[in-house]
Amino acid sequence: MGAVVDLLAEEFPDLTASKIRYLEAEGVIHPHRTPRGSRRFTDDDVRRLRHVLRLQRDEYLPLRVIRENLAAMPSDAAEAAPSVPSQRLRRGRPRTMTVAELCERAGISRATLEELERYGLIANRDSQALDICVLVGRLAEFGIEPRHLRASRVAADREIGLVEQALAPRRGDAIRDADDRGQLLALLIDLHIALVRAGVPG
Repeated sequence: MGAVVDLLAEEFPDLTASKIRYLEAEGVIHPHRTPRGSRRFTDDDVRRLRHVLRLQRDEYLPLRVIRENLAAMPSDAAEAAPSVPSQRLRRGRPRTMTVAELCERAGISRATLEELERYGLIANRDSQALDICVLVGRLAEFGIEPRHLRASRVAADREIGLVEQALAPRRGDAIRDADDRGQLLALLIDLHIALVRAGVPG
């Protein structure tokens, strides 16, 4: 990750590894992972990161708006676009996808989507649900089905409670709150990866 920070340092001198983990935790970048769980940034990942940072710096857009619009763009367009005027980005409520659209974009069947909803893995059909559906589709290649992931939902709910509990006494400035939340989420994600990696032989 340090190499990515160095690569972008000229344009974004304030960029840190913590900020990159924060953006990942917020779901606007998705760096590849090695079999051992380490982040591996491809050229496309770096282009997407640069695009997100430019939208924040030049357009003053909140991450929610950036995330929703990246999800609505073809992946190659999101990776190649140098910047997007703010008036072209949706600022309203997150767009809800149809069942057919969500299934097509995630590459899953309607039956799988129904299972995800039944087991509480997704509650809405928005960009966050799309992220979950894509990951579930990849897990299916290893024989892991939605019913196997109920424990992941329970664990996520517990971590959500932990985040809320930890941040409650610190609430104040909105920007600081968002930064604290992002850092805490990134740490919990890294801890989860480390625990799973430590428990898997080889």
